[in-house]
Amino acid sequence: MAPTSTALLPKGLFAGGRKERRPIKVSPILVETAVAGASAAFDRLRSRPSGLTSEEAERRVEEVGPNVLAKDQRTGIGKLLWHAILNPLVVLLAVLSAISFATGDARAGIVMALMIVLGVSLKLVQEAKADRAAARLKAMISVTAAVVRDGSPREIAVSELVPGDVVRLAAGDMVPGDVRIVTAKDLFVIQSSLTGESFPVEKFEVEKSASASSPTDLTSVAFLGTSVESGTAVALVVSTGASTYLGGMAQSLSEQTTQTAFDRGIANFTWLMVRFILVMVPVVFLINGLTKGNWTEAFFFAVAVAVGLTPEMLPMIVTVCLSKGAIAMSRKKVIVKRINAIQNLGAMDVLCTDKTGTLTLDRVILERYCDVVLRQNDDVLTLAYLNSYFQTGLKNVLDRAILAHEEAHADARVAEYTKVDEIPFDFQRRIMSVVVRTPGGKDRIVSKGAPEAIFARCQRFELDGEELPIEDVILEDLREEYERLSAEGFRVLAIASKELEPRGIVKGDATPYGRADEADLVLNGYVAFLDPPKETAPAAIEALRRHGISVKVVTGDNELVARKICAEVGLPTEHVLLGGDVEKMNDAELEEAAERATVFARVSPAHKQRIIHALQARKHTVGFMGDGINDAPALRAADVGISVDSAVDIAKESADMILLEKSLMVLEEGVLEGRKVFANILKYIRMGASSNFGNMFSVLGASIFVPYLPMLPIQILANNLLYDIGQTAIPTDEVDPEQVEKPRPWEMKSLTRFIVFIGPCSSIFDYTTYLMMLYVFGCWNVGTPAAAAHSERLFQTGWFVESLLTQTLIIHVIRTKKIPFLQSRASWTLIAMSVAIMAVGVALPFTALGAYLGFVPLPSPYWPLVALTLLCYMLLTQGVKVWLLRHRWI
Repeated sequence: MAPTSTALLPKGLFAGGRKERRPIKVSPILVETAVAGASAAFDRLRSRPSGLTSEEAERRVEEVGPNVLAKDQRTGIGKLLWHAILNPLVVLLAVLSAISFATGDARAGIVMALMIVLGVSLKLVQEAKADRAAARLKAMISVTAAVVRDGSPREIAVSELVPGDVVRLAAGDMVPGDVRIVTAKDLFVIQSSLTGESFPVEKFEVEKSASASSPTDLTSVAFLGTSVESGTAVALVVSTGASTYLGGMAQSLSEQTTQTAFDRGIANFTWLMVRFILVMVPVVFLINGLTKGNWTEAFFFAVAVAVGLTPEMLPMIVTVCLSKGAIAMSRKKVIVKRINAIQNLGAMDVLCTDKTGTLTLDRVILERYCDVVLRQNDDVLTLAYLNSYFQTGLKNVLDRAILAHEEAHADARVAEYTKVDEIPFDFQRRIMSVVVRTPGGKDRIVSKGAPEAIFARCQRFELDGEELPIEDVILEDLREEYERLSAEGFRVLAIASKELEPRGIVKGDATPYGRADEADLVLNGYVAFLDPPKETAPAAIEALRRHGISVKVVTGDNELVARKICAEVGLPTEHVLLGGDVEKMNDAELEEAAERATVFARVSPAHKQRIIHALQARKHTVGFMGDGINDAPALRAADVGISVDSAVDIAKESADMILLEKSLMVLEEGVLEGRKVFANILKYIRMGASSNFGNMFSVLGASIFVPYLPMLPIQILANNLLYDIGQTAIPTDEVDPEQVEKPRPWEMKSLTRFIVFIGPCSSIFDYTTYLMMLYVFGCWNVGTPAAAAHSERLFQTGWFVESLLTQTLIIHVIRTKKIPFLQSRASWTLIAMSVAIMAVGVALPFTALGAYLGFVPLPSPYWPLVALTLLCYMLLTQGVKVWLLRHRWI
């Protein structure tokens, strides 16, 4: 969009268009004109009731740009590639690969280069999807608007609208920008896409909520993205494109996706390994250089150690695990758009969910029909049905809910009644009445409307078939009864009626009945409406609670409705936080309040985003479920954004996962699958990191005491590759039930403790192997060049085989909290792969490939000794693992 100029329009007019991620703000002039009035709005925008001229409109388009939410502009491939490369693991592998090529070890360099290409390619594909949400928003404005230009109405493309244009709105129209209502007649606007409210909101030409805490509470303005339910209006366009309230959301969505807990965990793990390497490699280099006197050989060995410490298969293992999880979840009716989010779903311990359309049916229904003491009463339902059935005006959502109520159809006996007249609704009376001829031949006025308006026209009330007078004391009691319904979150209408003697036909256009007849009515009772919860919601919430997930409702609807729905689905409602309170809090205060609250009501999209960030700041892995435009920023901010198949396109584009079935029970299955994926990824990371940590101590000891290189660089890489190939079966592994009972967030402290305590176990048996090779098999013999060469190759072969066998076998101990093989067994695929890799390790010294790698056949006594080493290693590791579990350190 072109830069804003102040030559034509007042300073600050388009301030709302600045790109701000948080909070999403409305244009200041919109609030200003709402409070000041319509006349002041025309003056502020240099416009007039007859609209702009074509020349003025053209100049303003040049200044402020077209009325679109986002440019059709994608991030260049070069920039995306650069973002993909800026990853600690990629940088580490690239450096080590370059060193390997520089030192002549092309085989190691090629393998690591392939890992880099794989990792970068996957990240590049994910980054390329980051700006699709803004493009979805742009597609919304492909319609026309009725605008007044040059003093006459015309239809133009919405993209051509500019601030100062005068537009006409009617039922069914999309509001084409942020507008100030100039004149309105029975105007109701549906703004659930922005606020989550189920009911249409009435708009006026005079502002009635000047002190509103949220822009969407203003009654004299309407926003882009909302639509007209009923009525007509003339409005002045104040903000267009990126300057609109929805435009602020569009800019927020087009920003780069926040790094997730899983991404941060992988990065932290990588930096942990980098720190190990930066400490150990120089030490190994110096020790070997000083003890052996060959600095070139010491350098090659140090590089090989760095390669050995690098988890080069991590990107592939993670991708395979996540891809397998995505396939499994697709069978359970969950589409995974971003595979990294699978782990986050498993780690999620807080689920923030919108109410409308997610917990509720997103359909207003008639929930209660009762007499004046709130007892169910079929006669009240019949009267309400007759009123809605015979009215000829536009039927609103409440009328449709009454007519859809099946129980009313038979009781109403509509065929027995004849419509005589109708007294239309207006916003001064706030009542709508019909007059029907009853089967007994009399006329009956049936009125429905706001309770306070009906009360003012009633002299009596009906209870148990008797009509009783309404006295002042009784009136207060009656008010308390209907206010109880309102307090429970219902939208309440009162029903009143009276019988009259039939009247004759009136001459001319006049009707036999008028507003004056809406007096001396009898109060019959109330009808109460609600957007009810889905049947599956309580069971789904309870299932999530059992699995350690705290559910919080974040809605734009009012507090009473939110409390009602939450109570019905089994959520506590003691702590409710309102959007106005969120607005006043700083980040620290919001973090404290968000931790306690279970319900957030009257919140804007910006508030939802702040709430997500506040919970994340308290070390929670946060999921957000929503399906409206107003949910899109929060879906992007959450660690895992979840939407449903019926959601608007923008919500689905912003989400990481989409549920294909409206039953929220599907989410529980997705959570369990995510935890299985994380459990399997963690097996590899624990195994690789602890093994590498132990190998550091082994390498240090060998460098000090062994008179030659304990293992050649190519042998170290071959060992790593064989081990990694064996671990590619981890994604197929079974996961113990207790490992998916609770959220499993990424904890570096837990991982570090595991590495520190389990890693040295392997070093102990590496040292026993050193002693075995040196003293049992005579590898100290370096008296002659031939003897030294044989001793070196035999030692390297013995340690290679022992190292590969222990690393491959120990995964079966690490993969479970139970006793391996007895209480918990791996999948047959993992068992078969482990056996195959161990078989390759045993056979390799006897093959031509083994000779090429520098190996020699091992003597027969070696095999029972290495078998004993494996048994002792497994027992020790199992013991240390149990000790760590008892102390709750892992």
